[in-house]
Amino acid sequence: MEHEKILILDFGSQYTQLIARRVRELNIYSEIHPYNKMPEIDGSWKAVILSGSPHSVREENAPIADLSAIKGKLPLLGVCYGAQHLAHEFGGEVLPSNTREYGRANLSFVDTENDLMKGVPADSQVWMSHGDTIATIPNHYKVIASTNDVKVAAYHIEGEQTYALQFHPEVYHSKDGATILKNFLVDICGFQQDWTPALFVEETVANLKQKIGNDKVVLGLSGGVDSTVAGVLLNKAIGENLYCIFVDNGLLRKGEFESVLEQYKGMGLNVKGVNAKNRFYDVLAGVSDPEKKRKAIGSMFIDVFDDESNQLENVKWLAQGTIYPDVIESVSATGGPSQTIKSHHNVGGLPDYMKLKVVEPLNTLFKDEVRRIGKSMGIDKELLGRHPFPGPGLAIRILGDITAEKVSILQEVDHIFISSLRTAGLYDKVWQAGAIFLPVQSVGVMGDERTYEYAVALRAVESTDGMTADWVHLPYEFLAKVSNDIINKVKGINRVVYDISSKPPATIEWE
Repeated sequence: MEHEKILILDFGSQYTQLIARRVRELNIYSEIHPYNKMPEIDGSWKAVILSGSPHSVREENAPIADLSAIKGKLPLLGVCYGAQHLAHEFGGEVLPSNTREYGRANLSFVDTENDLMKGVPADSQVWMSHGDTIATIPNHYKVIASTNDVKVAAYHIEGEQTYALQFHPEVYHSKDGATILKNFLVDICGFQQDWTPALFVEETVANLKQKIGNDKVVLGLSGGVDSTVAGVLLNKAIGENLYCIFVDNGLLRKGEFESVLEQYKGMGLNVKGVNAKNRFYDVLAGVSDPEKKRKAIGSMFIDVFDDESNQLENVKWLAQGTIYPDVIESVSATGGPSQTIKSHHNVGGLPDYMKLKVVEPLNTLFKDEVRRIGKSMGIDKELLGRHPFPGPGLAIRILGDITAEKVSILQEVDHIFISSLRTAGLYDKVWQAGAIFLPVQSVGVMGDERTYEYAVALRAVESTDGMTADWVHLPYEFLAKVSNDIINKVKGINRVVYDISSKPPATIEWE
């Protein structure tokens, strides 16, 4: 089915995916393409957004796109670097800012008569993130918003449906960013807002049927939202040709292997449990570097799946629950220039010796979108509400080398923390929570005895997509009780700390 879509040109910003997510919140289909690998601008594209970038338009090798097929022909919105690109390339002047313009700012002037800025109050808070600033604009560029420090906070090229913002409307810190984006997409571009979860399911199932045919598919289930939704989608498409495997890598939460297998009973999924603890512990022995741990786990997962798939006849595909943040944090978005943050164990393809092709039905979706898709398919609310859990499991929550003893300690700590959140009615108010085993020992006193034991850090964040996150202000009384329970009940721990850093600059996981 053909539907309206918007092209987002990626100049390397980590916020590019947030733009896509905000667009999708408005039930509008978007695709991200690198600025230097632009698709053919044919009738299928209804509008274009230019993303931000860590680069400067003044750099010798600045990322500059050929906009000849777009500007003045399709509605166009430049964001941050995109705004500077439209100024720099078409007669304006971009200069280094006297001070780095980063963080919250308030608009001091808004042209509410302009279609883009309708409904935006004059003192609206916006989020700036740029080292350059637009010093001058051509005469036919009209300023439609300013702050006290940034005169050209937004502009409109008269005679065209071309608009630009030097701030980021896609981040939540821009209080009226959603209004601005809706003004552009619905009022200016005329999108019908018809891309819904039901449509995604319909199109994805049809595409999977066409792509896979009568081939058999093996899927790794984890008990998490992503792999479960991927499994149900594939089951809708290919039914009994889907074979699900749940691997116990020895890095799961306490009792998770048994509870997950029980959970999938009655869902119509063909699931086999595989105990591979010792294989993972062996390959992780003595490995402390986080990237090496991720790669070792990824490699062992592939070995286990290879072994299991070889026991099945004519399996042609390996399915994965990879989602968009996994992709963008591992490699550039669709081959674009975004900076790599960390590798993910399930991103990057398979080795040559493995005969399976990869299918990833969710790799264009954010976590909240996956949940909406799952809800539309009738998946249990409790399962969809589970906090995200990293694919490498507790391995990246144990700083330093991995041992069975450390895993056992962290499982107990994690169990106390998560159970306490549920008991206190706080679980659903937190996007993700977990405990981190720290590679430090500290002095403590238990009874009359001196102890020298390990410390753990508790982490709880609120987020919508995993791309940005703020630490949750859990009640002091709650933290005090949890700390006391952990120290009293978990042998080997004598100190508990709470992580109060946000993303960025810190990631949600510690490794």
